Amino acid sequence: MPRLLVVHHSPTRSTRALLDAALEGATHPEILGVDVRVVAALEATAEDVLGADGYLVGTPANFGYMSGALKHFFDSTFLAVGGSLDDSGGAGASPAGLTARRPYGLWIHGRYDVTGAVRAVTSIVGALGWTQAADVHEVVGDVDSIARERATELGATLAALLSD
Repeated sequence: MPRLLVVHHSPTRSTRALLDAALEGATHPEILGVDVRVVAALEATAEDVLGADGYLVGTPANFGYMSGALKHFFDSTFLAVGGSLDDSGGAGASPAGLTARRPYGLWIHGRYDVTGAVRAVTSIVGALGWTQAADVHEVVGDVDSIARERATELGATLAALLSD
């Protein structure tokens, strides 16, 4: 059965609301045959990443960057899952790591700005060779019903891509 790995750092009401909405979509009863595994960023391992067929990642934007917890996740798994950088320190032209071409989705919540956090996460997943399966869900300010609905759609989209 295909597995969707949800790696998140959800320390606030806002990020928890986005996580809950994304999980509502990913586990919708009409989407069959997908195992959804939810792991906090500080607990996720390379084995979790290697055992998944797609990824849903969520983080707050802190001081213009992803959370330290999500950064720790990427730092501690990057090389073990086949991430690679070119000579300039960027993503190679055609990443061939163990998880390359697997789909991913991303949600980020910030109080004022998420630009740096989006850039940082998309750079790292680019070096992993993951394929962006949906627009990044950027939420600035309060998490309203529209933000929750878009998070639900994001979760459903990733799970549907993996469904039997």
